[in-house]
Amino acid sequence: MEAILALECAQKANPKDSKAPYYLGNLWYDKRQYAEAISCWEKSAELDDTFPTVLRNLSLAYFNKLNQEEKAVEFLEKAFALDTTDARILMELDQLYKRLCRPHGERLAFLDKYFQLVEQRDDVYLEYATLCNQTSNYAKAIELIDSRIFHPWEGGEGKVPAQYQLARVELAKIAINEKGFKKAILLLEQCLEYPHNLGEGKLHGAQENDFHYWLGCAYERLGEMEKACEYWELAKDGNTEPAAAIFYNDQKPDKIFYQGLALLKLGRTEEAHNRFDKLIAFGEKHIEEQIKLDYFAVSLPDLLIWDDDLTFRNKIHCHYMLGLGYLGYGNAKKVGFHLQQAAEMDVNHQGVQVHK
Repeated sequence: MEAILALECAQKANPKDSKAPYYLGNLWYDKRQYAEAISCWEKSAELDDTFPTVLRNLSLAYFNKLNQEEKAVEFLEKAFALDTTDARILMELDQLYKRLCRPHGERLAFLDKYFQLVEQRDDVYLEYATLCNQTSNYAKAIELIDSRIFHPWEGGEGKVPAQYQLARVELAKIAINEKGFKKAILLLEQCLEYPHNLGEGKLHGAQENDFHYWLGCAYERLGEMEKACEYWELAKDGNTEPAAAIFYNDQKPDKIFYQGLALLKLGRTEEAHNRFDKLIAFGEKHIEEQIKLDYFAVSLPDLLIWDDDLTFRNKIHCHYMLGLGYLGYGNAKKVGFHLQQAAEMDVNHQGVQVHK
């Protein structure tokens, strides 16, 4: 209370001072008095429009509290333009572009322009590598990830290994198509190990159904059916219950999908269909569900800067599940519909992108 009084008195004593309303805005925002906070920050920005932080704060408030996306972009871009040495603002601006589904090439070109800043932060650096994966430059993604020592950060759990593995799986699939089976096997075997530079170890019970499935396919093409069946046996096992995938270690639907594909390879069609049916049933049942987080939610899969609509995310996730389920059955029409729906809602969903 004393700080509020002091800052209000400071404003009266010196109406031209931009910092008192800025600090008061910070205080109001912390106390969830968002209208008062925005009013103070706007006043501060009017008095001094060269201070990047107040523009950055206004951007967050406009997006998260007033749903004014264009204004949020305008103010954050101006904040970054005022200080292009601020790696945090670069990260937040790229995350805003990502949230608004800006094209991958556009975001990559933006980060390329400030690559020295990109290198200062693990989260932005990984986003750059992710964009390389999303633009099919898998070799570049591998080069970037393998040459850096990452450190854990809140909201980053599981993300570095995911990109490390995705790049290798996609290159392995290309190698299998080009009859480079031994190269594919080497890439897929690397997915089973977490090198020290990734900054995190493998979770107990981590499911590796897709890696084992593709290893089986590589050995099948080599004519080593006994070895192929060994890997498909490994690929068929694991948690078979779909989940909402709100947290980073929730069951991923593609792991269930690859269980089904492995079972098909082993000639166990009924069990395979059981996996695909579970994906379809979950997607149909939960697609219109309203999602709310518990107050004590931890280990969310994204940086919590820009507020997201979890109900919207759930709909994307359910379309993805339905797409995978129907893909297992080879129902091209329904696969196309559900994966396209998910892709239109989120251009950044890598599972959708890969399976499309």
